[in-house]
Amino acid sequence: MGLMKVFSGSEILALALKEKIEAIGVDVVIKDNIQSARLAGFGSLGSAIELFIQETDFAKANPVIEEFRLNI
Repeated sequence: MGLMKVFSGSEILALALKEKIEAIGVDVVIKDNIQSARLAGFGSLGSAIELFIQETDFAKANPVIEEFRLNI
């Protein structure tokens, strides 16, 4: 199985969701497009931070993700 994107947005929201997902025992991979662009020498527009989880963990993490989305 592969990784599945569950969120893209600001760093503050991404870190808050990451903590909630990790609290239920699901590992999260973060892709920081701003940091990657800065290191490459150019800027970045759009959604800066993306969160990924394993596809097999989606059923476990989905209630947390949906609750988070309803509360922002």
